[in-house]
Amino acid sequence: MNDELRYLLHRTAQGKHSRRAFLGRAGALGMSAAMANTLLAGAAQAQEPKKGGMIRMGMQGGESTNTLDPALAASEVPFAVNMTWGEMLTDVDADGNLDLRIAEEVSSSPDAKTWMFKIRKGVEFHNGKTVTAEDVLATMQRHSDENSQSGALGIVQGIESMKAEGDMFTVTLESPNADLPYLMGDYHLIIQPNGGKDDPAAGIGAGPYKVVVNEPGVRHGFEKHANYWDDRIGHADQTEILVINDTTARVAALQAGQVHMINRVDPKVYGLLKKAPGILVHATPGRGHYVFIMHCTAAPFDNNDLRMALKLAINRQELVDKVLGGLGSVGNDFPINSAYPLFDDTIPQREYDPEQAAFYYKKSGHDGSPIILRTASGAFPGAVEAAQLYQQTASAAGIPLEIKREPDDGYWSDVWNVQPFCASYWGGRPVQDQMYSTAYLSTAEWNDTKFSNEKFDSLLIAARAELDNAKRKAMYSEMAHILRDEGGLICPMFNDFVEGVSETIAGWRSDPNGELMNGRAHVKCWLA
Repeated sequence: MNDELRYLLHRTAQGKHSRRAFLGRAGALGMSAAMANTLLAGAAQAQEPKKGGMIRMGMQGGESTNTLDPALAASEVPFAVNMTWGEMLTDVDADGNLDLRIAEEVSSSPDAKTWMFKIRKGVEFHNGKTVTAEDVLATMQRHSDENSQSGALGIVQGIESMKAEGDMFTVTLESPNADLPYLMGDYHLIIQPNGGKDDPAAGIGAGPYKVVVNEPGVRHGFEKHANYWDDRIGHADQTEILVINDTTARVAALQAGQVHMINRVDPKVYGLLKKAPGILVHATPGRGHYVFIMHCTAAPFDNNDLRMALKLAINRQELVDKVLGGLGSVGNDFPINSAYPLFDDTIPQREYDPEQAAFYYKKSGHDGSPIILRTASGAFPGAVEAAQLYQQTASAAGIPLEIKREPDDGYWSDVWNVQPFCASYWGGRPVQDQMYSTAYLSTAEWNDTKFSNEKFDSLLIAARAELDNAKRKAMYSEMAHILRDEGGLICPMFNDFVEGVSETIAGWRSDPNGELMNGRAHVKCWLA
């Protein structure tokens, strides 16, 4: 069987291609109908989960400074690590539907201001303690505390009061929010014993695997939680995440069989890796975006004319073509694309315009000194090349952009959200409210552009309470215009999640919510 047919068989077994399409192509390649049907039957049977073994992932996005405190997870490896040992109240599946986890029922008052989460019975922490509504309450209290520095602070700040009674956790909001059940699936909000107040970095949760090895920046090892409540996931006996930040080494590890799957396949090797025997390459369009961020409160970026000059000085299509290899789409300086419900596709696309960039640069009155853009290879795949291309197009507008390459290790603690102009990435969020609340609400801990706009904040709060989708869409559109024209975000491109997966892995399903099946490929897949 050739590579094309093998790939098509794999996709058909996953429901990504029709049975008719497979049989038709198999016939065109000279395969008998009987043989094609036999292969399909075998592939379907192979999709039944098998238990046992060890699944290893090789990932970019880990550092020696990483911690198991879910409040502080800021890059891809900590995200996947926490999704291995942790469990939230809710999650969002690959189709965008609410997936109830520790909460087995969710209900609300008619005005969507008070929400009740019934806690699933018999869910056990790794230390043997049963998960209670009090643990949920303590978790939300910890993340509501500004001292926690939680990435979910922008989400939980809108809570007026919370209480735990019996098996019910109840939240009353300052204003209604129809999206609250989705927001409770934020990956920082992992339920911990006593909310993690005793030891937030203990790595004790209610997820499918227990932490047995924790070597930040090197590897993280896990073993099956014997009393895990959901037998649909957690098929391997053990799983391991190896931190392999170097792109070449990561691909080599996959080809050598040292790992079963990798994230962030470089577009430069995408075509070659697709042809490699025993490997499948998945490119999943989604909400992820690669960005350059300016602090609106720090000179010279506190000048909106300068910010506008820098937004007009980047060639978005060139970056999509040369950095992403076409595996993505152009951005428009706000973090929302067509993957989101209520996206406004009538907002004019910002284009590269060196003349207008030069006009705004002159208008800003900047003194001509170098404008330092910090980047690192680990900021996102091709970040250094993207910065260099940006430097060239900015130079054509007379803007003196200077690139400073930073070490990968420590980038997310020492550069991102610290330095006033740097490369970064966001994986996106299931709904617009969550994306905006996490990163653009003026009081959010992860407001990495230091953007503060009273009109934007008021629209965000009002949109949460608006149940008329047409009116809500109009509010989100106005917010997008404000952020696009006044914010510190330069969003040149939305990236596909490009991952390499061994054919020995079964159960793969592309998920637009995040890389590697939203951080749980090793948890949801199994060894064929």
